[in-house]
Amino acid sequence: MPSPPVLLLPPPPGDAAALRVLIAARFCGDPPPVLLQRVTPPGTRTGAGTGNPPGTGSGNPPGPGSGTGAPPPPLPALRTAEGALLGPGAAALLLSPPELRGRGPREAALVRQWVALAEGDLGTAAAIVTGGHKQARPRALQELLRGLGALESHLSSGRSFLVGDGVTLADVTVLCALLGPFTQVLDPRSRAPFPGVSRWFLSCCRLPQFRAELGDVRLWGGETPPGETPAMGGTPPGETPAVGGTPPAEPPRGGVPGGLPGGPEPPAPAKSAAQLKKEAKKREKMEKFQQKQEKNRQLQAQAKAKPGRARRELQGLRYETPTAPGCKKDVGGPLPESYSPGYVEAAWYGWWEREGFFRPEYGRSLETPNPRGVFVMCLPPPNVTGTLHLGHALTVAIQDTLTRWHRMRGLTALWAPGCDHAGIATQVVVERRLQRSRGLSRHQLGREAFLREVWRWKDEKGDRIYQQLRRLGASMDWGRACFTMDPKMSRAVTEAFVRLHEQGLIYRSRRIVHWSCALRSAISDIEVEKKELGGRTLLRVPGYEEPVEFGVLVAFAYPLEGAGEGEPPEVVVATTRLETMLGDEAVAVHPEDPRYQHLRGRSVRHPITGRLLPVLHDAFVDPQFGTGAVKITPAHDAVDFEVGQRHGLGVAAVIGEDGAMVNVPAPFLGMPRFQARRALLETLKERGLFRGITENPMVVPICSRSKDVLEPRAVPQWFVRCQGLAGAAAAAVRRGDLRLHPPSHARTWFTWMDNIRDWCISRQLWWGHRIPAYFVTIDDPQVPPGQDEDERFWVSGRSPDEARAKAAAAFGVSPELVRLRQDEDVLDTWFSSGLFPFSIFGWPEQTPDLERFYPGSLLETGHDILFFWVARMVMLGLALTGKLPFREVYLHAIVRDAHGRKMSKSLGNVIDPLDVITGVTLQELHQQLESSNLDPAELERAREGQKRDFPEGIPECGTDALRFALCAYTAQGRDINLDVLRVLGYRHFCNKVWNGARFVLRALGEGYRPPPGTQALRLSLPERWIRSRLSRAVRGCGAALGSFDFPGATTAVHGFWVYELCDVYLECVKPVLARASQEGEGHDRDDQEEEEEEQGDLEAVRATLLTCLDGGLRLLAPFMPFLAEELWQRLPRDPPAPPSVSLAPYPEPEEFCWQDEEAEAAMEFVLSIARALRSLRAAHGLTRQRPQCFLQTPDPSWGSRARRHRGLLRALGGVGSVQLLGGGREPPQGCAVAVASERCTVHLLLQGIVDPPSELARLGGRRQELGRALERLRERREGPGYAQKVPQHVRESDEAKLSQLESELRNVLEAEELMRKML
Repeated sequence: MPSPPVLLLPPPPGDAAALRVLIAARFCGDPPPVLLQRVTPPGTRTGAGTGNPPGTGSGNPPGPGSGTGAPPPPLPALRTAEGALLGPGAAALLLSPPELRGRGPREAALVRQWVALAEGDLGTAAAIVTGGHKQARPRALQELLRGLGALESHLSSGRSFLVGDGVTLADVTVLCALLGPFTQVLDPRSRAPFPGVSRWFLSCCRLPQFRAELGDVRLWGGETPPGETPAMGGTPPGETPAVGGTPPAEPPRGGVPGGLPGGPEPPAPAKSAAQLKKEAKKREKMEKFQQKQEKNRQLQAQAKAKPGRARRELQGLRYETPTAPGCKKDVGGPLPESYSPGYVEAAWYGWWEREGFFRPEYGRSLETPNPRGVFVMCLPPPNVTGTLHLGHALTVAIQDTLTRWHRMRGLTALWAPGCDHAGIATQVVVERRLQRSRGLSRHQLGREAFLREVWRWKDEKGDRIYQQLRRLGASMDWGRACFTMDPKMSRAVTEAFVRLHEQGLIYRSRRIVHWSCALRSAISDIEVEKKELGGRTLLRVPGYEEPVEFGVLVAFAYPLEGAGEGEPPEVVVATTRLETMLGDEAVAVHPEDPRYQHLRGRSVRHPITGRLLPVLHDAFVDPQFGTGAVKITPAHDAVDFEVGQRHGLGVAAVIGEDGAMVNVPAPFLGMPRFQARRALLETLKERGLFRGITENPMVVPICSRSKDVLEPRAVPQWFVRCQGLAGAAAAAVRRGDLRLHPPSHARTWFTWMDNIRDWCISRQLWWGHRIPAYFVTIDDPQVPPGQDEDERFWVSGRSPDEARAKAAAAFGVSPELVRLRQDEDVLDTWFSSGLFPFSIFGWPEQTPDLERFYPGSLLETGHDILFFWVARMVMLGLALTGKLPFREVYLHAIVRDAHGRKMSKSLGNVIDPLDVITGVTLQELHQQLESSNLDPAELERAREGQKRDFPEGIPECGTDALRFALCAYTAQGRDINLDVLRVLGYRHFCNKVWNGARFVLRALGEGYRPPPGTQALRLSLPERWIRSRLSRAVRGCGAALGSFDFPGATTAVHGFWVYELCDVYLECVKPVLARASQEGEGHDRDDQEEEEEEQGDLEAVRATLLTCLDGGLRLLAPFMPFLAEELWQRLPRDPPAPPSVSLAPYPEPEEFCWQDEEAEAAMEFVLSIARALRSLRAAHGLTRQRPQCFLQTPDPSWGSRARRHRGLLRALGGVGSVQLLGGGREPPQGCAVAVASERCTVHLLLQGIVDPPSELARLGGRRQELGRALERLRERREGPGYAQKVPQHVRESDEAKLSQLESELRNVLEAEELMRKML
């Protein structure tokens, strides 16, 4: 038998190559058999061995060359069974699992590239910096920093690993190469430019496979306390240990303070007693922190070893019957005993889609008008970069419910999907990917090649969001799905731009826009996050090592030119953006401010540029703010720009597109804007012009994409002239042609439309619809050249030839003299999205789809994009088609967490809908956080939030429960406070439906066929009542959906299923079914009772059961399509029947017209008695016993009814015999009493059933519990600020809880009194 391979390792501590092999082996759950041997090179002393990799042997075969005199090979090495020696790369490859080598050919290639980098330049530089010759270290450090720069560019987007979504050999090899520099050389200052690399390094070191070989790793802090090696010292200021509390035992080799190798190591300076005391406190705090971290890790390990309750609940039945994609699910077998979302939701969607149930053409010809009408709605196109979030889930839940409802009502229903190209978001993603994979910027690659890269990425990732929407059950016509960069969509965008430009509605001008210096582009208003500051605040800004100060007013003086004796020699102004003073064109004061009347016609001198700035008198100035004098910077402030336009000031930009200072004197030229802010402050102080700093609440605009602080800049851009368009949109709502739901949003609509400003539609990007506008140059000396911002030299065209012809006509020259340069910019994504309702149907061509499906019926979306998307669709639809794009708009709420907080990763309250659908453990939620880019402080806070909100994780709830919960939640108004426990409650509702359906199907039996009609059936009271209640549910649900009252609709269908069908009617029919199964064997009742008591008819019961199940499932189908389909497919139906419940007719009042007031009144009388009986049973702890019951009815007619329905009372009330007390008879001693209604009093015989002393003891304990609960609740409600601080829905819940507790306490006191009498 051949011997196993032998892994030859150097003595510990191992180098990077050895650690790489050992860590790679740790990831393999079942590695190949390998013997481990430590080899000691000549002249070295072997240290203590390290642990074997998992699964490796511990034999000691002779080393290579033993006895032959051959020198040992470079270590580590792998000696194969055949005697061949493999290096560390091959050893790591052999001992690692396949997923560590890359998932797929593309990832495998990337892994090889990173491994080659780590084995080559990066690894060599790291080794020299850590322990090489001192003369070589400076150059090696430069090489190392270059390599770290490439890594930072790759990881700065928040990637958790170098390749793909998990650890690969790339991470193992690169980390081992960097281990020495990060733990022995590079101090915090040296690592500061590489936060992404540091985050990745620490995250990997936390993984158990790395910890098993590396132990607890600490980053080098850059200082050495006396008597300690650098790696063993206390935590430096501002530095947190990466993992654990035990530093590496190996001292650094060749490092110097500051992390700069290459010189002698100076002795550490002596520290004062205060410094040593401060360090001791820090070490004490760090030790506590490390102990807490270790405890958390132990708890997490325990949780991982022992699944929590949530995970145990997830382990439901799965559908395992082989079913080809698109084929119908096998429903021939019996229903499983309990509901499982994984079982129910499997296989149905593929069949629905393949059969074409969601296409408007299914089962009808579109050439023939549908008398029921047409329902058309388009999906708000999600970003192609996006993934599913709760906003999408809410949108799908509402829109799919409406679409399925209209489809089942017989309308021609079309729900059109689409996907948005998401200009900025997509370009950022692809640029980062390009930099990571190839080290190139888009400018290095070139525009055309870069666009090919974007299309390649879109083809790889673009349908991800569609698959997730399918997971939610969205019944869209995927054959009509559109991408906003598709050729037909691009043609529509070009046509729209050219038409609007020809009509004068699009123009080019220099205006103030929100400018992202990081993206070097203007951005949309919706991509602006407004950060409110209460005063002085330090904010992190991309590209700056130090935080930047905001929320302060800096006051400084402008010297007054020609100031005479006796007048102030200066004018003091204040600003929150000091760097913009280099672009000041004037100073302004209020014309009626008495302090500045002497400044009319005067000027001040700019202290930096020396220019004279006029003093303007303009009424826009607030004399009460600051000094009453303001600086005017037209190029960098929207208000100042308008002031400059009124007074003819220049517009000189001093901040460039990249955020650096331009057109300014030295030394400020080329400075980043916030560095220039600090430099200017020092200069003003030096020149004696600084007048103070005061805190100032303000709003800082942040770019949602780059997190950069936005800069107002005046740049030439394309704009849409919106006043006329907005007026038409506002008038449509005022006339009622366009209806907004809820109507309260109309006020917001009018505010925006009546105060609208022109819309900037150009973006300085490459990905998107390139603007079909051309700058004109005429090759004729008689025509002077134009300026970029001069609109006369710009023409639009559907093609260059059309644009050339327009230019030739405009300038009166031959087309051959016209040279064109197309604008490099692209259009705002919202411009193409605004055309979506008609461009998806082929506009500007008059296609059949455009004629049939435009205008649409409804737009449903979140209220947060009412202006950004809805208003623009209305304006563009009216301008380009002359029609409103839809007749109604329904605006849903914003989803927040259960506490009403905005969902944020740093709070740990972000909920992935797929986690709710499939379930997730707390440990998995923590792992999701750790793979994000949160800093350690936020990470710990987020973990605590997850523990508090999801202590047992999130159980598997399923798609149907999530959809139903989101629809039910829309009653809360503008925001939805989503509590996952309520979603779980609707999963229990699914289980209730499931069990009810199983009961009905068993009752019907195999081969059951419904009777042709109900006229011949003998319907007893329960059948008449449940049919009447079903009719009410049908009417209520339909009316609620028609008025967008989704909570009303869910309440109607939920109430019917739970409180009427399952809780009442199924209990009523159990005796009837039991009698039928006993084949006529009678019950022990006297003949008189049998004659007087109403008997249910078996055929009527079965027909009613089928009617209720069929109608109830059809009511449920729009909300819970998977559960409804699974159960409806198993119902007995007469042909021809629809193939799917999604095509079955929705229950209408005309079909379910069985409302029976008399039956409902009689049944309510019975139910009131049953409720009283159950209440008495609960109060006295009766579970199995069925005591006798005595009824007193003042009215003989109601007594007769009670006598007729004694069987129902026995079934619903859980009692034995039921007797009527007539003729003045009194109930026997030992009865508990309850008033069912004014028509009946209930007496429950407890004598001989309960033990009074024991019952008194139980009731006394319960009384004390209720008393304590009431005291706590009353104290909370009477606390200070309760009415003001506690949300309305919580106060209402407390009020209901108080009433319930008081009622239960009264029942307990009455029960105690009765027990005392029975003693």
